[in-house]
Amino acid sequence: MANIMVCVTKQRTCQILIEYGQKIMAEGDNLHVIHVAGANFNFLGDSEETKALDYLYESAREAGADLTVFKSDDVFGAMCDLVSQNQISKLVVGSPHEADVKSGFLARLESKLNGRAKLIIVPSEDN
Repeated sequence: MANIMVCVTKQRTCQILIEYGQKIMAEGDNLHVIHVAGANFNFLGDSEETKALDYLYESAREAGADLTVFKSDDVFGAMCDLVSQNQISKLVVGSPHEADVKSGFLARLESKLNGRAKLIIVPSEDN
């Protein structure tokens, strides 16, 4: 049995990531969908943000996953904490944007994971 974690943003294209996580599941595996928002981010007062979270919740539910929205300014730390807490063996993320490539986001994430979970990068539809 494996625990798979799919990291999403509030964009509708994250449905692709959830579907990919569901596709790589084997019988008995658990699927977790997470979104890390900034600690000061207030999405409850914004109807568009609420709609986006509702969409993520429904997408996760339809895939048989739970959705966790975590507030933290330390995205890497929050993701690694959730990997440890949920004994995640596979971490699914989307292909980075150009700015993330330049900042080394995935390399930093992989370094922080320190081999605790396999990092799986799902290419965007543009690639």
